[in-house]
Amino acid sequence: MAEKNRRILIIVENLTVPIDRRVWQEATALRDAGYVVSIICPVGGDHTARYELLEGIHVFRHPIPYDASTPAGYIVEYLSALFWEFVLAWRILFKPGFDVIQACNPPDTIVFIGLFFKLFFRKKFVFDQHDLTPELYPIKFGREGLVHRVLLLLERLTFAVADVSIATNGTFKKIAVERGGMRPERVFIVQSTPDISRFKRRPADRKLRNGRKQVVGYVGIMAEQDGVDLLLKAMEYLVTQSPARDIQCLIVGSGPQLENLQRLARDLDLDDHVTFTGYLSGENLLRALSTFDVGVIPDPKNNYNDKVSMNKVFEYMALGIPFVQFDLTENMKISGDVSLYATNNDPVELARKIEDLLDNPSLRKEKADAGMIRLADVANWAKQEEQLLAAYNSVFKK
Repeated sequence: MAEKNRRILIIVENLTVPIDRRVWQEATALRDAGYVVSIICPVGGDHTARYELLEGIHVFRHPIPYDASTPAGYIVEYLSALFWEFVLAWRILFKPGFDVIQACNPPDTIVFIGLFFKLFFRKKFVFDQHDLTPELYPIKFGREGLVHRVLLLLERLTFAVADVSIATNGTFKKIAVERGGMRPERVFIVQSTPDISRFKRRPADRKLRNGRKQVVGYVGIMAEQDGVDLLLKAMEYLVTQSPARDIQCLIVGSGPQLENLQRLARDLDLDDHVTFTGYLSGENLLRALSTFDVGVIPDPKNNYNDKVSMNKVFEYMALGIPFVQFDLTENMKISGDVSLYATNNDPVELARKIEDLLDNPSLRKEKADAGMIRLADVANWAKQEEQLLAAYNSVFKK
């Protein structure tokens, strides 16, 4: 258990809480270990209260302009968030207080808040690296240049200020050590696995099947790097090459590319075969996922996706959903032979792997069962929680 009154401030900009599952699981684990936990995050969805005490955790939210379609839009968003994070951190400093700031990227600008409070108030700083912003920028905008160099500089500064770094996988740890100069013993791997005691199958939502016999599903953010366009092209192949196949594609989530993807679905004449549910959470999310016969991870292989671990891998395995994906290095480490893999970012090959599962019920069951066993044995949340608490024990011993 944590020593009495040790206090942690978690700052996350990418999502609000409790929607950000990883941050919320970390916060509740730290709370259960005896820490006083506060979170700064943006407003989002139905979570608009500027302050609430949520299951014993202090949640402070701030407004944020969501215009991340251009580099200028990112700058406006990041500067606005940084202003509010600094204001709220000052407020929290006096009540309920904090001894450690945990920065969850993106972006890496949160380091300036950590550096300020470390220099002037001797607070500890933990970097919880969720993303690789230097790798992501060229994927989104097709170039590197000055902004890319600034992102690399911010990442190095963040590692330099951090007392401890938390990585989501082995590649992230390697980057922390080799690119960030962290000592290996100061980097702890905490994977973004769901808590399988809560994240369980529910009765399927039959309305979402649209009367179809087979349902192919996707869950997640829809941005440039997520490859949902490749899933739609795979669906076009499945529908046009096998007209008798009674298939529906269920796309769960939202993101900056949603309208473009809806337009693409219309252009491919898939309106009657694709359902966009928008953002779902809680029971509605679990019921939607439990409707999938086959899950898809269409993220294409590139310098960014190859290094990150997709939450979808863990979620599909936790719910016993057989799934297909492209041959991404970190995802393959997690799923092993549980998944089927397409190559060359080819939507036709992706479609054929989907067909392999749809046409073979025994293979679907074999992969689904193997996924649940693998997650429970290799990457369950209890093991990740141990690593999280070990990271904080290291912080306070330093």
